[in-house]
Amino acid sequence: MSVGFIMLVHDALDRAALVARHLHEHGQPVVLHVDERVSDAEFKWFRDGLRNCDHIHFCPRHACEWGSWSIVAATLTASEVLLKNHPDLGHVYLASGSCLPLRPVAELQRYLEERPRTDFIESVTTDEVDWTIGGLDRERFTLRFPFSWKRRRRLFDGYVRLQRRLKFRRHIPSGLTPHLGSQWWCLTRETLLAILNDPRRVEYDRYFRRVWIPDESYFQTLSRLHTRHIESRSLTLSKFDFQGKPHVFYDDHMQLLRQSDCFVARKIWPEAEQLYRHFLAPPDLSLIRLEPNPLKIDRLFSRATERRIRGRTGLYMSARYPNNDRETRISAARYSVFQGFDELFDGFDIWLSRRTGNTVHNRLFSQNRVEFVDAVDITNGALSSSNLLRDYNPKAFLTNLIWNTRGSHQCFMFGPNDQQDISKTLANDTNAQISVISGAWAIPLFHSDRDFSDVRKEAARLQRIEAGFIELLRDSQTRARVSIWTLAEFIEDPMEKLQMILDELGGGVQRRLAEVPQMADLEGFGQFLQSLKNQGMSPHLMGDFPVLEPGQRTDGAQRPYLVR
Repeated sequence: MSVGFIMLVHDALDRAALVARHLHEHGQPVVLHVDERVSDAEFKWFRDGLRNCDHIHFCPRHACEWGSWSIVAATLTASEVLLKNHPDLGHVYLASGSCLPLRPVAELQRYLEERPRTDFIESVTTDEVDWTIGGLDRERFTLRFPFSWKRRRRLFDGYVRLQRRLKFRRHIPSGLTPHLGSQWWCLTRETLLAILNDPRRVEYDRYFRRVWIPDESYFQTLSRLHTRHIESRSLTLSKFDFQGKPHVFYDDHMQLLRQSDCFVARKIWPEAEQLYRHFLAPPDLSLIRLEPNPLKIDRLFSRATERRIRGRTGLYMSARYPNNDRETRISAARYSVFQGFDELFDGFDIWLSRRTGNTVHNRLFSQNRVEFVDAVDITNGALSSSNLLRDYNPKAFLTNLIWNTRGSHQCFMFGPNDQQDISKTLANDTNAQISVISGAWAIPLFHSDRDFSDVRKEAARLQRIEAGFIELLRDSQTRARVSIWTLAEFIEDPMEKLQMILDELGGGVQRRLAEVPQMADLEGFGQFLQSLKNQGMSPHLMGDFPVLEPGQRTDGAQRPYLVR
């Protein structure tokens, strides 16, 4: 009792010949089906190269196309040739020309001899399968598919829509329960003969000719009618990505393939010289072989799929640019944005850097220049201080900075005078911590010597911009961590607010504040706001700021900070 192989070949004929000869040298019969679309010259070269192998046979050729009946027809034809020429076979193993044996053929033969009545074919009902991709599971059995999905896609899709609109349904032959599974199986001679000789085969073949991708359902369904015992799994390692395309194995996958303990792997890159040389070499009899278990490497494939779909958060490149709203973490690490703090406090960036040890930039989105920490022209990631380069893609500028400074918490100042195109990115990023003192932009105007009519116009412009930013931050869809105080609220108790910010920055237990940066002189600021009102402008973002500011006495002295 032995096992025979069917190989469906359509390209890389040299590798298919290498594997076929390997199987033949180990005493296993092989039937080769070569796609009819392979040129006559190539086919002749392929056949002549195997002419001296007595147990390698060629069967009549079919022009095979993915998703069509032709692949099933080729398999049936090859099965008839194999069973006719080798009546002593116990099992028939279906493989492709890109398959590669991972374990000695003798081990496979011994494994099957211990299970003489077991069919190894993945076979699950449409109600229980969750890996179908493209929206067609049950419908592939109840609609007609006369057009090629690859070559005539518009006709394929249009005909499907038409059948759905007309509510057309095909009749599934009585007694059949449609099943799906991997194309690559290993069936007993008894089961395969029963399928080939089934008295209703003409009816079944006619039905499956118009099923979509019948090579994943024909044998999977009919074997259920004739088997004595099915193990719904394949002995071939065949992995698919999230789009339903098969993973290709390369030389650097050697250790992974060995860990699977599977007998055969598909799909091998034709140029994977090391894989072919290693797995087709004489076997190492000292190795302890285990039950084939592709699940052992599923975790790695799951991580690869996750990396392929999600990538690495905050890393953007031409090979992976995520769809809008697919990711909530736009950047690679947490960072902090401060609006109004450098206007209220003198030297706030220096104080914050000394207090936290974080990297504190000035105005990264200033209209005139990128103000990196220490006023450098080039920083991590080869980012330039040029505002023109930054404004070409502000989001990419920010995510590039955060990605290339991972491990160091980045902070920067922001305000209504800055480039605002980055606002939505900041609001949508769960890594962003945004602290805003609204209305603080008025402090530089208060201290300026500009004409008051110009000050009023500038104040109205800045207030409109900041109001829009705050509205964005307060939107229910905002994902950033946001803290907003009016200027009046903040100066009522700046120590508590700053302590809260430092606690949010984290990184360890923050000591209670004993010093704060010097606050800007606000004497007369309330009267300044009243003057803006008198001129027709309504400065409302500062909060309830009376003409006589809280803490300001009539003698002009200012209330000192209270350390609590």
